[in-house]
Amino acid sequence: MITENDIWEILKEVEDPEIPILSVVDMGIVRAVEIENNHITVTITPTYSGCPAMKTIETDIREILAEKKVGSYDVISRLSPPWTTDWMTEDGKKALLANGIAPPEGTADKGLLMGKVRNITCPKCKSTDTRLLSQFGTTACKALYVCNACKDPFDYFKCL
Repeated sequence: MITENDIWEILKEVEDPEIPILSVVDMGIVRAVEIENNHITVTITPTYSGCPAMKTIETDIREILAEKKVGSYDVISRLSPPWTTDWMTEDGKKALLANGIAPPEGTADKGLLMGKVRNITCPKCKSTDTRLLSQFGTTACKALYVCNACKDPFDYFKCL
């Protein structure tokens, strides 16, 4: 009999389509796994409403559950509570950093949200002498920064 933990382990194999170095579990998109009467329900939450990757994520989850022959399942989307970077795993944040993306710092990025720019730690040289170039990076959930010390540009995963 398959357990809830088994399903979580399977879901760790599903990559985030916009940030494939992370799984949908590391991103915190998978909110819940429930098993009742041998029926599995996976609940997912988009990183923001209207996220274009959600249909792909749902399809990828359905495909892996079918591939692993887990039996009866549903994948449902919930907008409430809204996704937050607080739901990202520590392993996910480490993977971002290892791949040159500054992970979210803190639990709420009030500086960026209110127009006050914070110095974000450069993922390459670890300097905090950085500056915001654009509130939008390679995806809507990232901002583009440049390091004044090493001169490299980098994405910062905004706290939401």
